[in-house]
Amino acid sequence: MARRPNRMFDKDQFLLGTFASNCSSGMTVTKVEERWDNSWDNNLKLARLLDQAGIDFMLPIARWIGYGGETNFHHNVLETITWAAGLLSSTRDITVFATIHTAANHPVVAAKQLATIDHISNGRIGIGLNIVAGWNKPEYEALGLTLPDKHEVRYGYAQEWFDIVKALWREDQSFDWDGTYFQLKQVLGAPKPLSPVPIINAAGSGEGRNFATRNANFLFTPAIDLARSKDEIAELKAMGESNGRHIDVLTFSHVVCRPKEEDAKDYLEHFGRKHADWEAVDNLVRLQFAHAQSFPHDLLALIRDRMAAGHGGFPLVGTPEHVAEGIISLHEAGFKGTTLSFVDYVEEFPYFRDTVLPILAERGLRHAHQEVAAA
Repeated sequence: MARRPNRMFDKDQFLLGTFASNCSSGMTVTKVEERWDNSWDNNLKLARLLDQAGIDFMLPIARWIGYGGETNFHHNVLETITWAAGLLSSTRDITVFATIHTAANHPVVAAKQLATIDHISNGRIGIGLNIVAGWNKPEYEALGLTLPDKHEVRYGYAQEWFDIVKALWREDQSFDWDGTYFQLKQVLGAPKPLSPVPIINAAGSGEGRNFATRNANFLFTPAIDLARSKDEIAELKAMGESNGRHIDVLTFSHVVCRPKEEDAKDYLEHFGRKHADWEAVDNLVRLQFAHAQSFPHDLLALIRDRMAAGHGGFPLVGTPEHVAEGIISLHEAGFKGTTLSFVDYVEEFPYFRDTVLPILAERGLRHAHQEVAAA
């Protein structure tokens, strides 16, 4: 099979993907009955729908314990490396990311797992890697690990972790490694990935953003205030340039798309307010305040509703024209792409595909849709 270029490196279109379909309830902290069932069958069905529609990527969340509440939000999560391997073997063009916590995964093992997945897909797209340096203290405790209080320690560890991965993918001979966190003897990376691996990192702290702009192709950050986002994106790109690298910035969005705006707003009120799992939402917000800086802390308290509706994602709510205009506004702010989430991805994505994607193609943000055959 001839290798196809990785869609993440397409410079001519605004990237679209999905987020957290491997997790129970997806991105929506809701109690409604139709909330996302993250079964393997549903994930495979979704991957094939996305692939055939020309969507660029799928991004998972690595999670080990839930957030409590009535639904125990994110208690049921498909492990991301095996999830990615299965989806890549059953699709043609879409990029599938594996999200990896550096503290819970040895770099020599992770490097070989990722290279193996790339060979499963014949290098026709390449596996993507989402590096997580760690923030969720209860998860560290569940795994018997200690979360360092200082961000510089977390990212120092992550930097050495990724340096080892890159060396394993680069070096043709066995080598020793004598570092601060790892001491390795005669390690060898074989096989190696067949194509460049796109790297994503989400970071809000200064240390995290220094790490991302040194190592990642894409920095993942929320779009809460688009005027603020424009300045933030310009700053991040300048940081990348100072390190001799080009950085693109991605964000995440939640979609409620209906033929009538009133119906979309009514459904948002139904699942994202009246039937939100507020106990789980408050646990999530509390943990973000205590241990993470991926959300600006001066804005986090203002987006509690957004946390329920779509884990804090940018709201794309209304008719297909409203949703398309929202995506266009993200593009105009400087974002290279956005993930999409739905209350039920499989049920709701086809309407988005049929009504929103043509508008984006007409406006020049996306290539004209040409459906590909399923693998």
